[in-house]
Amino acid sequence: MNSKNNWFERFINWRETHISNRQFILILSLLVGIACALAALVLKQLIHLIQTLLTAGFISSEANFLYLLYPVIGIFLTGVFIRRVVKDDISHGVTKILYAISRREGHIKRHNTWSSIIASSITIGFGGSVGAEAPIVLTGSAIGSTLGSTFRMDQRTLMLLVGCGAAGAVAGIFKAPIAGLVFTIEVIMLDLTMSSLLPLLISSVTAATIAYITTGTDAMFQFAQDEPFVLSRIPYVIILGIACGLISLYFTRANIAIEEIFRKLKSPYAKLALGGVMLSVLIFVFPPLYGEGYEIIELLINGTNNADWETVMNNSLFYGHGELLLLYLVLIIIFKVFAMTATNGGGGCGGIFAPSLFLGCIAGFVFAHFCNGYDWSEPLPEKNFALMGMAGLMSGVMHAPLTGVFLIAELTGGYHLFLPLMIVSMASYLTIVLFEPHSIYSMRLAKKGELLTHHKDRAVLTLMKMDSVIEKDFKVVHPEMDLGQMIGAISNSKRNIFPVTNASGDFLGMVLMDNIRNIMFRQELYHHFKVERLMTSPPARLYDTDSMEQVMEKFDETEAWNLPVVNEEGKYLGFVSKSKVFNAYREMMVHLSEE
Repeated sequence: MNSKNNWFERFINWRETHISNRQFILILSLLVGIACALAALVLKQLIHLIQTLLTAGFISSEANFLYLLYPVIGIFLTGVFIRRVVKDDISHGVTKILYAISRREGHIKRHNTWSSIIASSITIGFGGSVGAEAPIVLTGSAIGSTLGSTFRMDQRTLMLLVGCGAAGAVAGIFKAPIAGLVFTIEVIMLDLTMSSLLPLLISSVTAATIAYITTGTDAMFQFAQDEPFVLSRIPYVIILGIACGLISLYFTRANIAIEEIFRKLKSPYAKLALGGVMLSVLIFVFPPLYGEGYEIIELLINGTNNADWETVMNNSLFYGHGELLLLYLVLIIIFKVFAMTATNGGGGCGGIFAPSLFLGCIAGFVFAHFCNGYDWSEPLPEKNFALMGMAGLMSGVMHAPLTGVFLIAELTGGYHLFLPLMIVSMASYLTIVLFEPHSIYSMRLAKKGELLTHHKDRAVLTLMKMDSVIEKDFKVVHPEMDLGQMIGAISNSKRNIFPVTNASGDFLGMVLMDNIRNIMFRQELYHHFKVERLMTSPPARLYDTDSMEQVMEKFDETEAWNLPVVNEEGKYLGFVSKSKVFNAYREMMVHLSEE
């Protein structure tokens, strides 16, 4: 063990001598891209293997009762794996990345380099109605964080490597290098600077290249544009974008509400029972909810007539009732969020990438097919609008319009639809931000003041921690002490503020030297005044759980220069001075702005 440590120490010393930090970051970003692509390949192969083994003998014209059993088994096995092997919460992958960047200085637990792959492959392979992309994004970011930590990179570099991992993961699993880069900027909220652009590009391009080598150069979804986009359809595209924004709002709020129901259940078996029943029943009635749903996307964007599209009802109780196609698809839009949240709430592991694409494709198809049922204008191409719907839902749910545009273009090769993709994405995004200022990923952190954003001031305050600005060199006095004892405390202190606590450490108030200056040299009064009489209340109290943004708000409201800090029980911890916060702020700003 010691020889290995010595070897690694020698390598670190050699690297610092012969390879500059900038060059080494590029090397690490290349390694991150390679690892992300391989991780994405392993995850996709595991999911496909499990699904093939379980569903190979299904008959398309009959309802399959195994749909009632497989999902429950999947989330049960995943739950056991997470509780017994991982022993940590690995849900909400992208939210965990955002938290790691804003509150953990870019550190992500090392088990995330493999745990999400195993958990999500079991969940999705057995029919969990979630996506594999958020788990692989967490895996990629964990790979970047682990490499950075191993080679002792600083906080700023560590955060950059986390972003490289996210970019490489998206590029590797979707074969979409531009979308990987844009996703990191829009969703992970990593600021694009000259020093960060090249590493992100290297990770994205490397991961996408390896994906092309291992799985072929074809786009993930085969798409042939039969009809060109015409400007007369722009009003329909805008209406579709607004509809996608409203569906995104429903998806987001329903997801949060159902999650809250599962959160109130303490027993994992109660969560399994509720999630398993919801998921199995929904999949039995609506088989397209089984797994990621990418087969349905392929069907809708490549079908040419009703006979093709009606095969979406195969294996279901609706089989043979083609006249109910639109109703069937609308019901899937309504219940997809229930199936997704039941999967994760019941103990499974997965993300919202695939559900967003799935719902968007159906929403766009339903919109065009419905319009074509009326002689309002020339027929709308269902497959084109299905693509636009995918971009619209992704833009609305993730609050990432550029990611929606580039991802759909790269996923399908539909580059000739850039203009309508942009229109529908912006319309969807502008619609949902009227109701929800934060994406489904970031709203949990935003409520706690732990979200890192592109707003420089807020980003710096988010990265700052209360512990780094608390000053503890104040002389503590007690209410029963007299003025003479107070003068003794003053003589041993370099401060002009004296916190007052009782024997239990509860903060009671403070004594300001300016308030006792006129009596502090009158010895005849030393035994006549008690600290209890001399102390005053602070204009506000800070709590150790406050965010730095809340701290600055209290300073602004009170116009104070020093405020006491207590814990939730009211125990005195120290003081925070405005000047200390400003100094820490300047240091952090300089650190983040370095090229």
